[in-house]
Amino acid sequence: MVTMSHPLDSTLGPMAPFVCQLLTEMHAVMGASASPVVDHLCYRAATLPEYLDLKETLAAHGVLLVEGMIGGRPIATYRLHRPVSWQQVTVPCIELAAPKAGRNHQAGLEHIELVVPSLQALVAAHPDVAFKTANMDDVRNPDVGLMLPSGQIKFHLRPLSEVIDEELCTGAVVPVPADYYDGL
Repeated sequence: MVTMSHPLDSTLGPMAPFVCQLLTEMHAVMGASASPVVDHLCYRAATLPEYLDLKETLAAHGVLLVEGMIGGRPIATYRLHRPVSWQQVTVPCIELAAPKAGRNHQAGLEHIELVVPSLQALVAAHPDVAFKTANMDDVRNPDVGLMLPSGQIKFHLRPLSEVIDEELCTGAVVPVPADYYDGL
C-alpha cells in the first residue's frame, strides 16, 4: 500500500493511513468495489481552544468553505490546497468539528464520507451490514452510517461542497453566535 504524507499529518495525525484503514475495513465488511469517491474526512477537536487553533492551521492549508452551527456546535469545512491522497483516492476537503457542550470528546480523526449514487441500493446490496439509517430520509442531506473499528464511514448522495453551496445560496447556514467563544 502506497500512502502519501500530508503537511497536516503532524498536526491531525496520518490522514492517508486513516482513510486507507477505513476503506480496508469497509471492503472487509462489504466486499471490494470500484475506487470510492471519498468526499471529505472529519477531525473532531476535544476543546474549543483546540478548535480555534486548528481553524488557523487549516486556513493556512485550505480555503474555508463555511463555518456554521451543526448539532449544537461549530463545524468548519475547508477545501485543502493539497488533497489527501492514497492510491487512486483523493480527499479534497476536511471538516473540523468543535466539541459538543457538556460532552467529553477525544481529539482525532473521526470519520470519512463517501458519495454513492443511491443510499437505498447501498443498504439493499448489503443486507447483513449494520448500517445506521436514521438519517436516510433527511430532506437536505440524507446519509447512511457504518461504524467500523477505526472510525465511521458516512455515505451521502452529493459532495459536501455542493451541499454547502446550496446552504449558502438558500440561507440555510446557521451562523456561529458572535459570543460563542467568549470566556475562553
